[in-house]
Amino acid sequence: MLKNKIQIYLLILVSSISINFTFSQEEKKIEILYAGRLNIDEVNYPGAQVLTRDESQQVHIAHNSINMWSDKAIYYSDENFIEAYGNVKMIEGDTINMASKYIEYSGVSQLAFAHGNVVLKDPNSTITTDSLYFDRINQEAFYRTGGTVVKDTSGTITSKIGRYLMNMKKYRFVEDVVLVNKDATINTNYFDFYSDTGQGYLYGPSTIITETSKTYCEKGFYDTKNKVGYAVKNSRIDYDDRIIEGDSLYFDNKISFASATNNIKVTDTINKTIVKGHYAEVFKAKDSLFITKRALAITKQENDSIYMHADKIMVTGKPENRILRAYYNAKIFKSDLSGKADSIHANQKTGLTKLINIDKFKSTDLFSTKRRPIMWNIENQMTGDTIHLLSNNETEKLDSLLVFNNAFIISKDTLTTDGYNQISGIRLVGLFNDKNELRKVDIIKNAQSIFYTRNENQELIGIDKAKSGSISILFSEGDIEEYSRINQIDGDLYPESKYPKNEKRLKGFDWRADERPLTIEDLFNEDEPFELPVITGLEDYIPQDDFFNEELLERINLTHEKSYSSVPFTKVTLKGGAPFNLTEISKIKFNLVKTIGVPNAAVMGVYLEFNYEELKDLNKTFILELQKATTSDALNQIKILKGITDWNPINFPISLTLKEGKNVINLYESIMTSSQKNIDYYSGVNTLQLLIGYFNGFDLSKSTNTVLDYDIKMYLSKNSNTNNTDAKNITPEEKK
Repeated sequence: MLKNKIQIYLLILVSSISINFTFSQEEKKIEILYAGRLNIDEVNYPGAQVLTRDESQQVHIAHNSINMWSDKAIYYSDENFIEAYGNVKMIEGDTINMASKYIEYSGVSQLAFAHGNVVLKDPNSTITTDSLYFDRINQEAFYRTGGTVVKDTSGTITSKIGRYLMNMKKYRFVEDVVLVNKDATINTNYFDFYSDTGQGYLYGPSTIITETSKTYCEKGFYDTKNKVGYAVKNSRIDYDDRIIEGDSLYFDNKISFASATNNIKVTDTINKTIVKGHYAEVFKAKDSLFITKRALAITKQENDSIYMHADKIMVTGKPENRILRAYYNAKIFKSDLSGKADSIHANQKTGLTKLINIDKFKSTDLFSTKRRPIMWNIENQMTGDTIHLLSNNETEKLDSLLVFNNAFIISKDTLTTDGYNQISGIRLVGLFNDKNELRKVDIIKNAQSIFYTRNENQELIGIDKAKSGSISILFSEGDIEEYSRINQIDGDLYPESKYPKNEKRLKGFDWRADERPLTIEDLFNEDEPFELPVITGLEDYIPQDDFFNEELLERINLTHEKSYSSVPFTKVTLKGGAPFNLTEISKIKFNLVKTIGVPNAAVMGVYLEFNYEELKDLNKTFILELQKATTSDALNQIKILKGITDWNPINFPISLTLKEGKNVINLYESIMTSSQKNIDYYSGVNTLQLLIGYFNGFDLSKSTNTVLDYDIKMYLSKNSNTNNTDAKNITPEEKK
């Protein structure tokens, strides 16, 4: 077997916390049930038996409930470890069936590693990947170089990292997760999926795309069988012409229904309308939207926007024929016009807005003032049983105003304390100018009026009171410019001192300036206090514990205690600052203490140099043990580097996870899952550095009082995984 050299350069030596854990189970030896031939090859496979198949059948071995078949196997009896090559199949009981080109298995740790066209099947799903770990004790499977899971009607799931907890029938997918089925495509970075129910939980930026919608959230749930789900945290649903946003969204893709709670915003992208509130329901198939709890509809225009508020707002109709209906205490506001009624209906196609009062809300008190629909424009107040406002959708200008039955228009005479210009009649027709100001008003039938008449110097001439068939008035900036009466019945112009005080108000006079919304916030001033409900139901994402947890590492360590390949330190160079005290504990373990002193380098650490012929030669699992003294500062760097001086980010170092205790390191997998640029680089060279160190910025004075007191231990197990039948074992150089 070809041996490649590993050289390890030590600048500041380091190590980890020892965790006491005992894996107690009586060890059972791997059994050889059938082999066509058995050979001994001490040169290439010292201490092993080489098993090969014959023409009748494959090599067959067994251990506990596992049976495995292969074309060739290398069996290390002392270590209770076997490597199987060629058309390998592993079966456990009647539930687990795994096939691949290569499988290695330890009877001590009961951990299997498979590589090359790996397919693992159980009654619930099928996993395909390039490399897979299978922990028989915990009944867990794990891949970290990309894999695919197929689950019946739930669809196909791909991810970079996947873990299958078989006893729970639960998958945990991490990074570049994509679920595809005939109804939806899900993209996320963290996805917990239960294979028996088809239910999944999404964490981090995620999308659910169907034929008719796209849902985004950063925490959510989706039932792949029933096609329902809910989303929280920055949630959003995009339909063809609507965008729904809210703190919590529920959706049923079978009936194209969605509901939302808290801080809702529904955008009509065609009609430039936004509806807000704190509870909403959307039926896409019916082109229907219902929203309540401080409901507000905003119709955007080029120079202004129209705001509509009510207890409840409904939006119905196809995009080209949308109608807004605001119910109960409805109000409307724009910069030059506002209004109020029991309900407001706005047709976005015709530009017609209706203000209507509902009979059941009329007062039963015969002596009360009837609260009719009302509108304000500039200084004019208009009321009536029903008010119609017509706008020009193309110019976004107000066109005309119609008041049906009991029409009444009032404007305050600003130069008196209690004087009001008043006109009443059966019907009112008003026209607006280009500034959206009421220019002309005609009161038709049974017209009555009171005008405060002034000369060009705004001096009061008198108070004009009259009755006529109709009245036509011209306004200028809200003031009466001129008026004319048709079929006048009577009328007098009184000096103010001669005007009867009890006749200053026409019948039905109701000045309601205190109800007029002057700002958007005023639309809500009559609402009851409201508190948002607390959204519950989905817990935050809890990072999964490592597949190689302490319990599994302890089992692996039992294998190492039987036999492991040591990684001795071949050359020691002390850099980074004095004083140092270096002590050799064993051939694979050192201790180094750095006390207070000024370092001479920004990065202090251990550099391990690896030489290899092919990148696949690095496909071995090292165990790096780091043990920190209680008084020591913590190491914070572990990176794969092109060279000792190439730790700067501009040289694209590959950062690994460093923790106290045992660290599982596979250089090949780390490179292959980084970037294509790194893969290309390391495939073209034959050496790399592994840095384990400490960095506290480029200001060396910040590291003056740094204390490092670590033990380090690193070893390579004989049952470390290899990636194909031709892979070369990496073995350390002898201690010099």
